[in-house]
Amino acid sequence: MGKGHNGGWYPPLAPDSDKLVFLADDDPAVSALVSRWLELAGYETCVFSSGEACFEALFEDDPAVVLLDVEFPGQNGLEVLDLIRSHHPHLPVIMLTGDEKVETVVRAMRCGAFDYLTKPLDQSRLLTTLHNATEQLRLSTRVAQLEREVAGGYAGIIGNSAAMKQVFRQIDRLSRSDVTVLVRGESGTGKELIACALHDSGARARGPFVAVNSAAIPEPLLESELFGHERGAFTGAVDRRIGKFEEANRGTIFLDEIGELSPAVQARLLRVLQERTFRRLGGSATLKSDFRLLSATHRNLAKEVEDGRFREDLYFRLAVFDLEIPPLRKRAEDIPAIALHFMRQYAGISQSSAHGISAAALQMLTSWSWPGNVRELQNVIQRALVVADGTDLQPRDLPEKMRGAAGATYVPGASEGVGAESGTLEDASRNLMLRALERYAGNASAVMRELNIGRARFYRMLRKYDLESRIDEFRQAKESSSGRG
Repeated sequence: MGKGHNGGWYPPLAPDSDKLVFLADDDPAVSALVSRWLELAGYETCVFSSGEACFEALFEDDPAVVLLDVEFPGQNGLEVLDLIRSHHPHLPVIMLTGDEKVETVVRAMRCGAFDYLTKPLDQSRLLTTLHNATEQLRLSTRVAQLEREVAGGYAGIIGNSAAMKQVFRQIDRLSRSDVTVLVRGESGTGKELIACALHDSGARARGPFVAVNSAAIPEPLLESELFGHERGAFTGAVDRRIGKFEEANRGTIFLDEIGELSPAVQARLLRVLQERTFRRLGGSATLKSDFRLLSATHRNLAKEVEDGRFREDLYFRLAVFDLEIPPLRKRAEDIPAIALHFMRQYAGISQSSAHGISAAALQMLTSWSWPGNVRELQNVIQRALVVADGTDLQPRDLPEKMRGAAGATYVPGASEGVGAESGTLEDASRNLMLRALERYAGNASAVMRELNIGRARFYRMLRKYDLESRIDEFRQAKESSSGRG
């Protein structure tokens, strides 16, 4: 259903906006007709009476396609197209024009339009062009996903679990706009890496990425750090200082631990987000900065708002899109790859002879609850490399608290030799799969839940590790037991 829009209200960013279309046309009759056609075809439309309002809304929402009229009073559609291409390069824009001059069409295509349609519009051609545009966006997104899967990660983030694939899909979607994102997750989950990925995959990748840890800077200095100051603004201000918001012009500013901001800084930050202008401390000049804001916190900001410790209006500005990063304990499938990554990273520094992980050590790593998340795993691997004296990390190389928590599941010496329990990471993966099959008597659904893998990968692993016969054995045993009953 179409929505009226004059720049004052933005619909929330939907988790799946593949059917959302922005329509910018100052002719109400055209807007009503096109909205009706799109609604009947299964699309949702958001209607704008000006190109400027459409462009501004792209910072708050994430359509699949923009339909943009060429002729507007004031700023014309081709100028708006230039703005969209510079800030949202992957977003398909279809131009609508009553002007069939060749030079208009050529300029539109040179400016990066996906296609153009002449008025009066033809319903069939409109829907065909719209379908082609959304299909191109879907295919380009899929190509990016496949490239990451081949590389085994995303912008330095390692993870092939279902939980991380969902995060990567959201980053893909968010890279198509400048929408403000709040990254939530426990300490050590890699929130700054996620923020870097959002910056590097978007239109501002060539601009600066400016990170500020709000909790690490004393409150009296934080305003100066963010907004800058003039010489003599306060005791010790012997020179002018450029603030982080100025540094982030045409780039991204990332405010980590934003839940730690004082009420005074919260109020000033809200004004900056509303007006995109600010003043240095002690200054009178009003400054502008074209930045994208990303923020992160380990706190539940909605609860902080409820308890009166965080401004509700600022929270809604920050959390236009709320991106939650899963803790490591909820993506145990990624632990082997992350552990090996850290082993390679610290191999030269530690001068360790270890280049693999024994099955018993891997079982301990995947069974641990990881309260410190990826950062804790990084520290554990770095320490283990220092004390290891073999080619593979063994349980004895891991912290005592992890060996103690393993309890009866770990028998010292049982899997540290050259037996089936030892060897490469692939051996360890096969062993984990075999143990899960035995634990659940071949119940595929139960094994997939425990290992957090999909059905297709489950059967690939069965073939890879030559375990299909084990499934048949469990099935035959069950049938035999039923027959005896």
